[in-house]
Amino acid sequence: MIPGTDKPKCFCGIFGVFGSAESSMWTYYGLHALQHRGQEASGIVSRYVDSDQKTHLQIIKGEGLVSEVFDEFIKENNLLEGNAAIGHNRYSTTGSSNSRKNIQPFLVNYHNGSIAVAHNGNLTNESKLRTELINEGAIFQTTSDTEVILHLIARSKKGDQIDAVIDALNQIEGAFSLLLLTEDKLIAARDPYGFRPLCLGKKDGAYVVASETCALDIISATFVRDIEPGEVLIINNESVKTGHPKSIKLQNTQEYKKHCIFEYIYFSRPDSFIFGHSVDKVRRRLGKLLARNHPVTDPDGDKVVVISVPDSSNTAALGYASELQKMDIPAKFELGLLRSHYIGRTFIQPGQENRDMKVKIKFNVVKGIIENKTVVVVDDSIVRGTTSKKLISLIREAKPKSIHLRISSPPITHPCYYGMDFPSKNELIAHQCGEDIERINRYIGSDTLEYLSIENILESAREIEKENFCTACFSGVYPTTVDFNFKKDAHEI
Repeated sequence: MIPGTDKPKCFCGIFGVFGSAESSMWTYYGLHALQHRGQEASGIVSRYVDSDQKTHLQIIKGEGLVSEVFDEFIKENNLLEGNAAIGHNRYSTTGSSNSRKNIQPFLVNYHNGSIAVAHNGNLTNESKLRTELINEGAIFQTTSDTEVILHLIARSKKGDQIDAVIDALNQIEGAFSLLLLTEDKLIAARDPYGFRPLCLGKKDGAYVVASETCALDIISATFVRDIEPGEVLIINNESVKTGHPKSIKLQNTQEYKKHCIFEYIYFSRPDSFIFGHSVDKVRRRLGKLLARNHPVTDPDGDKVVVISVPDSSNTAALGYASELQKMDIPAKFELGLLRSHYIGRTFIQPGQENRDMKVKIKFNVVKGIIENKTVVVVDDSIVRGTTSKKLISLIREAKPKSIHLRISSPPITHPCYYGMDFPSKNELIAHQCGEDIERINRYIGSDTLEYLSIENILESAREIEKENFCTACFSGVYPTTVDFNFKKDAHEI
């Protein structure tokens, strides 16, 4: 656990290539670009043909950052060969006793050959399906909902492999962006609501699929389009030759989509293009709306200092400061908080009881910027409130006039069942306080606290119909049927 984190986690990033001898190397770089989507484990499966013209799938995976898992193979020039590959970055569930088994991609052999899967999302009917499969004799090797998909494919009565995949995907519910690698094809799929992003690119005649466009950029691939919600895209040698992958729609594809609004607020990199929009532009609009609805002025007419909680709220803070200036309020964006980027993922501090040290290890205040200033701290979200409380206390040590906390999302009142690691309802400070903002503010210790509303955040992506976004973590209105008895902490995503 990285010190000082009290943020929602998006569990996975996925990347795949078909049609290039550099597929594994491209996947390695793509996973680097998607490191923010999962930092505790990584894996790559590649497809290669041996000297006897037999096709094989091979795998490297392990716990750690991408560089920790693969650098030994890179140094020895021994990364997986082959002309197709899929990769996966993952966050683990705290306390999982068999975490290595849960590292994706999963690779299995069954009656139709070898198949590997990488999954970003969460199946809301996983518990029901798992119970049914176990009653039918299935033996599970992991606690991951992803394994359910493999069992459904293997047990399908459909003879054709693609038909079996479609049959399996039509049975699962919830959020899924998937990559499946077989002995002769790469299959990319998104759930019928399109909760999580997934895009298609091309480079040197090969096809590339990634969670975000920033992963295409790192290998200089050209963005082609988003994989559509409910779409199953089949890429094989014929696709590479003709330039026309086969596309199939799942049976429950929806008229209105339910893209995760938190991808814009926090998860995706600002240089990515998802759900048809630039993440950077949406975040700037969030910051501007925050300023219009909740401006701050200095009582003496001095400049208001706007700072971000780096790095995820940098863009929103820039938008906030620029909008104050347009409103003729003296304001300036400053780097008042510096973040250490050199903390190892397994860092353990002496004397764990001194929890305040976690924030000090991760952040440092530039006192000359903060002292005797009216300070606006822009952050993207508050989950439990513990880190915000410590951060405000840290900023107080620099002796500002006042501290005003502005959040570029609404209060988080409900857990997410679509691929985000929000804690249970009772751990969410907005739920504990009944959305009483002043009560939350007193706990955190800022002079004022304000959030954006659900209407505000939907306005930030105004070119898309409001019905096309999921806001369940703010509203409690879930787009799909959810098994509320599902114990999130017992599974990997």
